[in-house]
Amino acid sequence: MLGQIQKGAAASALQSAAERNEKRGFVEHHDLTENAGNQGVSITETDFPGRKIITEEIGGQVVGQYSQPAPLQTTAPTASYEQVGKGGGITIGEALEATALTAGKKPVEWSDAAAIQAAEVRATGKINITPGGVAAAAQSAATMNARTARDEDKTKLADILSDATTKLTSDKQVSRKDAEGVTAAEMRNDPMLTTHPAGVSASVAAAARLNQEKNNN
Repeated sequence: MLGQIQKGAAASALQSAAERNEKRGFVEHHDLTENAGNQGVSITETDFPGRKIITEEIGGQVVGQYSQPAPLQTTAPTASYEQVGKGGGITIGEALEATALTAGKKPVEWSDAAAIQAAEVRATGKINITPGGVAAAAQSAATMNARTARDEDKTKLADILSDATTKLTSDKQVSRKDAEGVTAAEMRNDPMLTTHPAGVSASVAAAARLNQEKNNN
């Protein structure tokens, strides 16, 4: 998809690690190909206004994400976003996916889960959490992270939000009211009553500002 292996990126790092393991006798060459085939390797492309995000996954785990410039879109990315296409603005799902880029390495905390839940409620119009949805995944991650000592072992925002649009049963353009609700939810559940400067509410607020500017023009 990228035209070549990106130097220093996920694919090159995995390739180098595989070669070292094979030379040291830890694995056989056929083990490497069989594991990749059994667990699944995928590259997906997500289009955002002005850029596209390419995500590499192995066995369902995100191992790398890259951003490339793309022509600005004037319509919704897929037909499933019928509510969105009226103005071609940034959706709540897209704003959540943007958080995977701005704060993807941040461990999921209760404040993040609350903000994600508030965003899902506004996107779907449903009060209850959708089983298997992005909010359910965020709450589960926050619960597990609270019991995990080391940050490197905790579930990160990128693990939850990199494919947020596919986990939402419906989506809508981000409005100022949506941003205010998400921000309030994140602040209420933060011990310091603050929001992360590049977290969920920040991404949603930025999307709301861009949508408002576009509508004003």
